[in-house]
Amino acid sequence: MTAAESSCYTLINYPIENESVTEAKLKEDLEKGDTATKVTALKKVMYNILNGEKMPGVLMTIIRFVLPLKDHMIKKLLLIFWEIVPKTQPDGKLLHEMILVCDAYRKDLEHPNEYIRGSTLRFLCKLKEAELLEPLMPAIRGCLEHRHSYVRRNAVMAIYTIYRNFDFLIPDAPELVYGFLEKEQDASCKRNAFMMLIHADQERALEYLSTCIDQVHSFGDILQLVIVELIYKVCIANPSERSRFIKCIYNLLNSSSNAVRYEAAGTLVTLSSAPTAVKAAATCYIDLIVKESDNNVKLIVLDRLIKLKENPAHEKVLQDLVMDILRVLASPDLEVRKKSLELVVDLMTARNCEEVVLLLRKEVNKTHTEGDQDESGNYRQILVRTLHSCSVKFPEVAPSVVPMLTEFLGDTNEQAALDVLLFIREAIQKFDTLKTVIIEKLLESFHTIKSIKIHRHALWILGEYCIRASDIQSVMNEIKTGLGEIPIVDDELKKEAGEDSEAHEDSKGSGQKLVTADGTYATQSAFTSKTGGAGAKADDKRPPLRTHLLNGDFFVGSAIGSTLTKLALRFIELEKDQMKQNKFCAEAMLIMASIIHLGKSGLPKKAISEDDLDRLATCVKALAERKQLLKEIFGKLCRSAVSVMLEENAQILDSGKPTTEKKVIANQPDDSISFLQLFAKSDQGVAEDQLQLSLLQAIGNPISSKEEDPKTSKLSKVAQLTGFSDPIYAEAYVNVNQYDIVLDVLIVNQTADTLQNVTLELATLGDLKLVEKPSPITLAPHDFSNIKASVKVASTENGIIFGNIVYDVSGGSGDRNCVVLNDIHIDIMDYIVPATCTDNEFRSMWAEFEWENKISVNTNISGLREYLDHLVSSTNMKCLTPEKALSGDCGFMAANFYARSIFGEDALANLSIEKPLGSGPEGQVTGHVRIRAKSQGMALSLGDKINLSQKKSS
Repeated sequence: MTAAESSCYTLINYPIENESVTEAKLKEDLEKGDTATKVTALKKVMYNILNGEKMPGVLMTIIRFVLPLKDHMIKKLLLIFWEIVPKTQPDGKLLHEMILVCDAYRKDLEHPNEYIRGSTLRFLCKLKEAELLEPLMPAIRGCLEHRHSYVRRNAVMAIYTIYRNFDFLIPDAPELVYGFLEKEQDASCKRNAFMMLIHADQERALEYLSTCIDQVHSFGDILQLVIVELIYKVCIANPSERSRFIKCIYNLLNSSSNAVRYEAAGTLVTLSSAPTAVKAAATCYIDLIVKESDNNVKLIVLDRLIKLKENPAHEKVLQDLVMDILRVLASPDLEVRKKSLELVVDLMTARNCEEVVLLLRKEVNKTHTEGDQDESGNYRQILVRTLHSCSVKFPEVAPSVVPMLTEFLGDTNEQAALDVLLFIREAIQKFDTLKTVIIEKLLESFHTIKSIKIHRHALWILGEYCIRASDIQSVMNEIKTGLGEIPIVDDELKKEAGEDSEAHEDSKGSGQKLVTADGTYATQSAFTSKTGGAGAKADDKRPPLRTHLLNGDFFVGSAIGSTLTKLALRFIELEKDQMKQNKFCAEAMLIMASIIHLGKSGLPKKAISEDDLDRLATCVKALAERKQLLKEIFGKLCRSAVSVMLEENAQILDSGKPTTEKKVIANQPDDSISFLQLFAKSDQGVAEDQLQLSLLQAIGNPISSKEEDPKTSKLSKVAQLTGFSDPIYAEAYVNVNQYDIVLDVLIVNQTADTLQNVTLELATLGDLKLVEKPSPITLAPHDFSNIKASVKVASTENGIIFGNIVYDVSGGSGDRNCVVLNDIHIDIMDYIVPATCTDNEFRSMWAEFEWENKISVNTNISGLREYLDHLVSSTNMKCLTPEKALSGDCGFMAANFYARSIFGEDALANLSIEKPLGSGPEGQVTGHVRIRAKSQGMALSLGDKINLSQKKSS
């Protein structure tokens, strides 16, 4: 849709469903109606013209009865009307009526009202008929001398447009505007004049700039922006001019306008790669981020800094500005902070790592005093991950980081505390010198832990890395303190009995007699009838580990059993006293037996699961028998499994980072061209099929990919919209470009008639929006034409584009004809790209996302791994499960997948499939795929894609 059509629709505001009005009725309204009636009639005329109707009889009526009116609304509408109305006859000659219009606008150009003059000048910028503009040139020139700046700046733009389209009408335009620029004082007028000189006569623009280059810093920001644009163009075209303007760009870095500073910094880096220039530009970027209040601007400028870092030469300069970049952390926006910290980690060196860590530690402490707990908790989580990365990258800072982070194990933000613990697990695995300090700090902070998940991780670390007898005994004491009196069931029954008796004493005489089913009497005490007060207070008094167990979370019980088993086996090796060995083992077995007893007693809210029961029983058996195999499993294999997992996680994260390698250009511009007709053999002397090569090039495949399936080429993006026997044949090439879809529609007239007002009418379903309405065209007999239509995409979900083609037959009955088009289905895969995340992030998103779609596996693929590979290739999702976990022969397989859309939407999937034993190589794969996403459209669309691609074509 053109600007005129858009403005017209805005001014008209006329519904499509309104009844049609005859041309005679409109002429009557325009001739005899009052001002309001004429406005309405003029709107209807414009609406009809925009919809392809020709109304030649109305033109003279508008000139006679509407054009002379002084009403401002009518003048607005007339400016748009003269832009959209056909101004030429069928033979291309100008309509005679337009001479009257031209005279009217000559008078408007000399009108005393500056608004009417300026609006008319803006209208003249859109005229494409030289015959209309020629009589108006003296009046347009005269507007350059008008007292009001609004008229002068529009006069400059009118002269520029006319000179660009019809230079013969005003051949001295550059000289005229140059003289105007030297005398002009208004900033907006000077900006328009200078911009015209840049595009029309660059030499004059440079001449003017050289006369005032020392005063550039005092110009207005709109003029400074145009000066930066000129300097960029000149220096790119002629690098020898860089030294002439580099000082001017340096001065513009100190402009009062943030937009000018941003453009000047970008131009400076383009013109010079000297360290001083890069440092000045980077400092300017950092200052913009700190001072600008708009978070979107902060993110855009941060992207510029990240782009600078990708150049190895610039990276060394930015490393000296790391502490300045950390000033950005004063911003309250979480995304800005996260991006800044990622940049800082990439720029850290051994020289500044200690300063960075010290500042990050201060930031962590600040998060406890910030108001918004959720926001500060998320920020603390990002800081913990950053400190984790710093310690891995520079081990020398780990001793100062680890003890400080252990203080946050009792954090109310469970995710932040978990990140701390995962960091501690990795640090204790990699840095032997820190093991003693970490164990001491962990034991000190163990009683502050509130979350069951943190308790499990902490117990695993203590059980795996406590190697001194004193530390082992301390862990045993902490566990006993966390569980309370052992055995648990007896202690709980005593407490309940004590509370029952106390409640009975307090409520003596107040018991309620009830009749049971067998006719006897039963008494209900006040204690059993109260579900809130006494029970809640008792829960608050209980130790944390016992509270978890009574809530039915027996997974922590199995973690306690594993930890005690490892500690006991290690204590036996360290302690030579047989009595102490037996005492420690007996205490450990008593605790495990007590947990098993509690799980089966019915006291907890949820009974113990079979898995946890088997785990605890295995631990008791391991301590009772003390076999070498079990010692090997509990003592060494658990730790080696963690080492392998950490290495694989590091490899996954490295593979997910974007590569900075430059693309290799296969063909240079000056390479010789190989004509297929001039050679018949390849370099190896093997004859090639010339026709096949030509076809592959025609469908968009390179010559080297002869075996490539043509279905994967550009031809697969062509959708047939009509049948071959329809009067109009249409097909569309669907080109997806990130947030836009461009439909290149080929329309062929298959009749012997001339088709007029051929209009492609499109509509959309889903989160799609048609950007512009295609203009009507005329097709000669058996002629063809291409029409382009743009569709905006707002989110990742399957969309449908549908519509029809309407047309008139020349010399026909006048009825509109219609051809209905086939639907175009937009594939979700065009917007999904594989992505990488950690196991912790995957679990967090899996628990957070509310939309789930469960797909049953129904496929003709017979192999588990083959189905997984097919799923990865058809959904663009990345498999997060390590390769070692997927290798080997087994009757079942489970794997996690992750992908992100270009709109920032996350998609998670879990594959659980099995192949029954004894089913043979051709056995059927069964199972399901669970998809989770933040939006419903993403989950449903991805599920539809999996359903459609399950069957593999033979």
